[in-house]
Amino acid sequence: MKFTPRLPEKNVNVTPTSPLRDFFVLLTGLLAIVVGVYVLLGFAVDLIVPRISPATEQKLAGYFSNMWKSSASDSEKSQSVQKLLNTMQEGCIEIPYSLVVHVSENPLLNAVALPGGNIVIFSGLLEKLESENELSFVLAHETGHFVNRDHLRGLGRLMIFMTISAVVFGTDSSVGNFLAQWLNITEMSFSRSQESKADKYALDVLNCVFGHVGGATDFFEKISKEELTGFMSHYLSTHPESRKRITSLKEYGRLKGFSEVPVRDLPAGLKNDSETEAKGLNTEDRTQKATD
Repeated sequence: MKFTPRLPEKNVNVTPTSPLRDFFVLLTGLLAIVVGVYVLLGFAVDLIVPRISPATEQKLAGYFSNMWKSSASDSEKSQSVQKLLNTMQEGCIEIPYSLVVHVSENPLLNAVALPGGNIVIFSGLLEKLESENELSFVLAHETGHFVNRDHLRGLGRLMIFMTISAVVFGTDSSVGNFLAQWLNITEMSFSRSQESKADKYALDVLNCVFGHVGGATDFFEKISKEELTGFMSHYLSTHPESRKRITSLKEYGRLKGFSEVPVRDLPAGLKNDSETEAKGLNTEDRTQKATD
């Protein structure tokens, strides 16, 4: 009998399914579990935050004080902004603790609310402002986050994510970074909702301080010319598009019957040097013409 070699009908050493497909199935399942846990714990944060007392929040502030003390500077700008904030808090802002503002030398166009009533304004944002009304709106907006306790919700969700990421993927993992991007997108709509509420609160405060809401949308008018617009930009941003914020604010102002009148200049300590020099030159020109 002649032996004819042939391959077996089944090879037990070769999987009948694609390893790549199995990997994506496992990754998708893990992603769903982690996101589910994150969302459930996020709801728990929303239930706990309203029950945190101001005294407890002040204790929390101590743990994060280095976050803003390291980058903030007690400069003349900080003192000028603080003076304005104190005036606003006297009659138009009701909050169970004193608000403290810090100007950080950073080119970002942003401001943040941190536990314990600490507000950090980046110098990049401050340089874009041209009136006391604009600055007051920014301060009132950040105060709105304190009133709604958004800063504590954000802090709680951040701590949850960092814990889940460290436990599941380790402290330095490409999978963890990938997951962070997806979780960040799920949180962005939540953040946009917070921003809209804070905008409306700020408009109420601005009307209380000045008796009108002039200048409330000036900052958004300026930056709207520089930002991307469209469907994807809206869903990949933590803040609503500037044009949508302007429309929402103006509609809210009409419903409340707020008026808009000319704005006030920024306090002298907050004006850009270039603006001050330009005004000085204009003054010299007028003086020269008057004496000619």
